[in-house]
Amino acid sequence: MSSPFFDIVPASFWRHRHLIWQMTRREVVGRYRGSWLGLLWSFFHPVLMLAVYTFVFSVVFQARWGDGDGVNRAEFAIVLFAGLIIFNLFAEIVNRSPNLILEHPNLVKKVVFPLEILPVVAAGSALFHAGVSLIVLLLFELAVRHSLPATALYLPLILLPFLTLTLGLSWLLASLGVYIRDVAQTVGIATTALMFVSPIFFPLSALPEEIRPFLQLNPLALIIEQARAVLVFGVGPAWTALAGYGAMSLLGGLFGLWSFHKLRRGFADVL
Repeated sequence: MSSPFFDIVPASFWRHRHLIWQMTRREVVGRYRGSWLGLLWSFFHPVLMLAVYTFVFSVVFQARWGDGDGVNRAEFAIVLFAGLIIFNLFAEIVNRSPNLILEHPNLVKKVVFPLEILPVVAAGSALFHAGVSLIVLLLFELAVRHSLPATALYLPLILLPFLTLTLGLSWLLASLGVYIRDVAQTVGIATTALMFVSPIFFPLSALPEEIRPFLQLNPLALIIEQARAVLVFGVGPAWTALAGYGAMSLLGGLFGLWSFHKLRRGFADVL
């Protein structure tokens, strides 16, 4: 336990929790500083996107969920938006990651500053906006159905391994982005492609059986389906699948953190 690597495991994040909170709050508020509506934009944006996606997919394209039985336009909007919340959370964290260190060169020079908290701060900001979107979804669902499924309380348990894996990827991309500037462009293209191969606009059950196993390798697939199950369909989590996902997420998170620790030694030389 005397290895320097273990100085930046969760105990370090706990020591710097106040700094993480202050930086996260500053980032959230700073995004809307100078605008007339301020933080209200964080509420109006998901409302607008919910309306746009509903119109485009259920009115223009006449899309239906699965076989379409019993799913009207409002229901389709709920199903669609639940998947988009998970994807947008992932995309916001991952797309920012390659530039996190590049945006803070002054912090790299400070030996005592814990650079590893920068991806955590970015994740905290993304979680805030995902939380606002979740509130919009639940309010809309309550207005349409006049009730909310009790299984929605399982959502934090589903998001925990997902955030662990996403943070691991964020640490890895943040460190690689310092040395390879093309990482940011590559990640942007990859996340856009990932949106269309994730079960956001369609259920996995709608795909041919021979294709389904390949799309299940997508790290977003299980979480989107499970989040939709507990938030929309009132179905409990698939605990066995989530346990396997959690084990892989833990390994991925530790690998990303370890990689960040190893590569950060050269940050100051590159910047």
